[in-house]
Amino acid sequence: MALSSIAISPRKLRHDLYSYQEDSNTPLVISVLASLIERTMARNERIARNSNWSLSRDSRVRVFDCRESPDLTVQSYLERIFRYTRAGPPVYVVAYVYIDRFCQNHPEFKISARNVHRLLITTIMVASKYVEDMNYRNSYFGRVGGLTTHELNKLEVEFLFLMGFKLHVNVSVFESYCCHLEREVSVGGGYQIEKALRCAQEIKSRQKQDGRYNYQITHVLL
Repeated sequence: MALSSIAISPRKLRHDLYSYQEDSNTPLVISVLASLIERTMARNERIARNSNWSLSRDSRVRVFDCRESPDLTVQSYLERIFRYTRAGPPVYVVAYVYIDRFCQNHPEFKISARNVHRLLITTIMVASKYVEDMNYRNSYFGRVGGLTTHELNKLEVEFLFLMGFKLHVNVSVFESYCCHLEREVSVGGGYQIEKALRCAQEIKSRQKQDGRYNYQITHVLL
């Protein structure tokens, strides 16, 4: 869905990110994230058509490739994940951080229609475990994302090792990505994401309680 087709504003995005209520409608961050990813996919496919390299040549990251591209848009897939998991907006921001880190650490990986759905469900599930106090099991996330429990467990383990288990997102990083999403809504709009807000405070509180943020591998399997 194009961003211009829905009523949006940086102020609305900011409200969703930090004052979201569980009974609210689909948060704006989903549409913004979908727009960013779909534009990245289109650019990657255009480059692939005009060059000799193929998408996801590195065998290590081809774990996210599926045999056939699902007949579901990124927007619809994210909405489905939200509908059945009710993961809060900060989860999608952290998932966006993970996707960006993953792509930077593995430049051979290019987001495409063949890998985007598996990448999204994996990063959102991992981000949910990082941000939320309570989470669904991998088996439930798998059903939501259209994967078996075994498939999702494997994707999660592979993703963690490919990331080097570097999953910590501090307050400044979180805020910088929020600002990037905000600029996506209205470039040069002059809006700024407020700093002393709930999600940032929660992350900062965790940082004080425990200086180490090593992801526990025991959380991966049921």
